[in-house]
Amino acid sequence: MKKSLLAMAIAASGVALAGAAQAEVKIGFIGGFTGPIESLTPPIFDGARLAVAQINEQGGILGGQTLVMPNADTTCSDASAASNAADRMVNTEQVTAIVGALCTGATVAAANSAAIPGGVVMVSPASTAPAVTELDDNDLVFRTVPSDAYQGEILAKLMLEKGFDEVAVTYVNNDYGRGLADAFTAGFEAGGGTIAENLAHEDGRADYRSELGSLSASGAETLVVLAYADGSGQTILRQAYESGAFTQYAGADGMVGDSLVGAVGADALEGMIATRPGSPELPGTEIFSQAAQEAGFDPSAVFAAQAYDAAFLLALAIEQNGSAEREGLSQALRSVASAPGEVILPGEWEKALELIAAGEEINYEGASGSHEFDENGDVPGVVLEMAVEGGAFVGKGLIQD
Repeated sequence: MKKSLLAMAIAASGVALAGAAQAEVKIGFIGGFTGPIESLTPPIFDGARLAVAQINEQGGILGGQTLVMPNADTTCSDASAASNAADRMVNTEQVTAIVGALCTGATVAAANSAAIPGGVVMVSPASTAPAVTELDDNDLVFRTVPSDAYQGEILAKLMLEKGFDEVAVTYVNNDYGRGLADAFTAGFEAGGGTIAENLAHEDGRADYRSELGSLSASGAETLVVLAYADGSGQTILRQAYESGAFTQYAGADGMVGDSLVGAVGADALEGMIATRPGSPELPGTEIFSQAAQEAGFDPSAVFAAQAYDAAFLLALAIEQNGSAEREGLSQALRSVASAPGEVILPGEWEKALELIAAGEEINYEGASGSHEFDENGDVPGVVLEMAVEGGAFVGKGLIQD
C-alpha cells in the first residue's frame, strides 16, 4: 500500500507526543478555517501540509529535525481573530515563519500586529490585494500569488473579449474587494466597456435585495460579484437569480468554489465566468499534481499549489539560513527562490539538502511556477479562466496578457 503523505503531515503538524526526544522546527499556518472562505481553506492547508510531509519523509530539516505546522483560524474577515492567530504563532508556538494568511485583511492584521514586530517572515499563498504591496514590512511579507492589480485587469480583458461591454459591479467592502474592483473597473473602462453601477457591500448580511435593486436599475444584464464563495458572494448570487434581473454572472478567485455552485444551484450559475491565479505548464506543476492526488486532495483547488510552494520555499530558506532563528530568513528566502542556481522542483528535498550542504546555490521552480520576488515580495503570475459547466467550476485555459 502507498503511504499516505497527507496522513503523515497531519501527524507531523500536531503537538508532539509526550516524551518525544526529536527536536522540532515550526512553520505556522494561519487561514480562514471558518467564515466566508471556509470551503476553500482545507485544500490550501493540504497543499502546505503535503510539503511538510515530503520534507519529513526525506530526512527532515536542519540535520534531521522534524518540521511541524501548527495552525490557527483567522476567520478571514475578523482582524482581531487574525491578530490573535498570528500572536499565538509568533509568541506562543514560537514559529520560525508563517504560511498565510489567506484573506488580505487577515494578512495585513497579522503582519502589523505580530509578525513584523516579532521579525517573522510570512508568505501568503492567497492574499491578492494591492494593499499587501504597500505594507511597511521590513522585508518580512511575501506572497506566491500575483496581485489583483493584474487579475482585475485580466478579468476585464476577458469580459470584453467575450462581448460583454456593459456590466454592474458589486464588491465586498474590504482590501480584497476594493483593490480588485478598482483594477477591474479601470481595465474595463480603458478597454471601452461601461460600468453601469459600481457598488460596495458589507460581508455577512442575510439580505442584499436593496443593493441588487440599485444594481439592476442600472440596466446592465451582467453582474460581476467580487466577494467570497461562502460569504456575501453566495447570498448575492442566490438573491440575484431569484430576482431574475441578470442573465450573466462573473467573479474572481474568491468566488471559485464548487460549494458556491452547490449552494446557489447548478442551473442558476451555468455559464458563470471567473478568473483565478493559475499555474503555468511547467515540470513542477505536473509533479505537484501527481503528489497531491496521491495524498488525497485536488491539485487544481484554488491556491493549493501556491500554499505548497509557500511551505516548501520557507523550509528551503530555513535550511539555507542554517538554523531555526528568524534573523536572516528573508534574505535566504530570496536566495532560494531566484536564479542563478541549480533548479529544485517540488518534492526534491533530498537534492536541495545535498546542494545546500555543499555550498551550492539553488533556485526553486515550484508547483505554481517561478517565484522571483520583487522588492515588495510580490511575484509575477498567470491567470486561469474558469467557467461553471455541468454543475462545477472547470478551467478553460490560461489567459495571455
